[in-house]
Formats: sequence, structure tokens, C-alpha cells
Amino acid sequence: MGAYAPGVRNQNTLRMKALQFDTKLQLVQVEIPHAAPSQAIVRPTLAGICNTDLELVKGYMGFTGVLGHEFVGVVAESEDSALAGQRVCGEINFGCGACDFCRKGLARHCPNRTVLGILNQNGAFAEQVAMPVENLRPIPDNVSDEAAVFVEPLAAAFEILEQVKIEPAQKVAVVGDGKLGLLICQVLKLTGCDLTLIGKHENKLGLAAKWGLKTITKGNEPARAYDVVVEASGAAAGFATALSMLKPRGTLVLKSTYAGDLQLNAAPIVIDEISIIGSRCGQFEPAIRALAHGLVNAEDLIEQTYPFDRALAAFAHAGRPGVLKILLKFDA
Repeated sequence: MGAYAPGVRNQNTLRMKALQFDTKLQLVQVEIPHAAPSQAIVRPTLAGICNTDLELVKGYMGFTGVLGHEFVGVVAESEDSALAGQRVCGEINFGCGACDFCRKGLARHCPNRTVLGILNQNGAFAEQVAMPVENLRPIPDNVSDEAAVFVEPLAAAFEILEQVKIEPAQKVAVVGDGKLGLLICQVLKLTGCDLTLIGKHENKLGLAAKWGLKTITKGNEPARAYDVVVEASGAAAGFATALSMLKPRGTLVLKSTYAGDLQLNAAPIVIDEISIIGSRCGQFEPAIRALAHGLVNAEDLIEQTYPFDRALAAFAHAGRPGVLKILLKFDA
């Protein structure tokens, strides 16, 4: 692929800049993508670095290629001329379109799927990205790029409400005060439940308190006190913490992804009849509506924005403990 060298960003360019992982993370020149039938070419304007990206470079999923799945951009090329110039984000799971899951609208569970920047599919940390047209979602004019870049993780937060019915009278806790945990708190707060965030970073707990949330510093969480606990710490130790907080017959929702194995003691799960639900990607429409109606404050989560030329520095910043969202900004 060759070392990084500045390139010209236009449709006639044969190569483009991309942040690629292949044994190490590099900003390199790669061939521009070409739209297959039913695909569009999108030029990202902003992209977010998330914990999954950080785990991928540690070996999670065995991924190699261009990283990045949280983005907002503009359609540069499409068979559908009406799409040209539209501001969009994109569903990250590319299904086969023919299996039972795809026919039910569950491409995120297609056994033959690829996943943008995560599984056998080059991602959005590049000057151009090829996306299935059916995966594109228009962004309303009143939603800023800075908010729209959070649609993918916000959709993952809303997925919890599709999987678990949370009642206003229930006691609910979120373990982990990272970016996803903070988004999850904002979504669960909409149910009116008795909600508490468990975290270890003063700045993040302070942000949650500003939103009107109850917070507890990690290590002081009560045992067997909650009906539902969402584990979003991004660390294997968070599983045991979350499990210890549940009442008998409680529900544990797992959101964390990380490299490495999880050591599991099944005894308390069986004895207390705990339900465990894995929760991953969600549909984008609820997230976009929430942003358009001002129900979620995503922009408070932005710590710093780097030009794409400084993607390696941005990635290093994103890996520091306690950091909020780091964004990559692409040239217009």
C-alpha cells in the first residue's frame, strides 16, 4: 500500500487517505472504492473513534483493513440521482439480502454479513466509503454533523429498549461511564425509571449529574439492589460487578465488547435466575428522531476534534483513560 503521502481529494483521484490496521495502525494511501450495483459512495465529514475501534487494534475480531463505523457524510456518487449531495449516516451491517434474518429486517444478524470497519468490510476512516444505498439514512437539517456522528452508538443504546421492557418503577443501573454508557443513560432516562450510573471518572460522573442522573463511584455500588443492570464498562471485570448488583430474577444487559476471554462463574446466574441479554446494534431511526427532537445531548460528549491528517494522534488520545469522544474531521 505504501506510506502515507498527502493526496488530492476529488472524484478523479485514484488513491485516497485511509486509517488502516494491519498488524499496526497507519495512515496510508489506498485505492478509492467504486460503487457496486445498489451502492453509493459517501464522503465522510466527521467520524468518531469508539472503544470497539480501540479493541480492534488489540486483536478483537481479528480485523484488518480500514477502521471506522461512526460517521456522517455526504453522498458523492449514486445510481439514484436524488441521493447526490444528501447528508447521511449509514447502518453498519451489510446483509446478504436473501436469508431469513435479512427478509425480517435483521441484517445485523445475517450469518453472511460484513460489518463496516469491524468484519470483512473497509470502514469510514477514509476520504470515501462505499455503502449499500439501503443502509443510508438521511440526516434532518436541524441535526448538526457533531450530533449526527453519534447516531450509530445512540442506536445501540435504543436497542436496549427494543429488547427489554423497562418500567418507571424499576431500579436500573448502568455500569461504565464511557461514551456509550452516557448515551445509554440518556436513553433509559426517557422511560422514567429510577436510574443510576456507576463510574470512576469525575468528569464523566459530573456530566451525568448535570443531566440530572444519580451517580455512584465504582467500588461503592450496592449489592442485589437493581432490577436491570446494563454492563457498558468495556472491561471484563464489569461483568462481575454488574452481576453482583442484580436482584434475584433481574436482567443483565451486556453491551461491552473487548479482546480476550471472559471468566464466568455461572453459579449466581443459576441460583438467582438471572436473565442475560446480549445487545449490539440498533435501528437508526429512533436515534435520529431523538436527536431531531432534542431528547438526547450528544455534543456534550465531544472532547476534541482532529483533522484527518492527524488521525494517529487522535487515536492515541482516544485511548487515554477517562477520555470522552474524539472525532476526525475530513476536508470539505
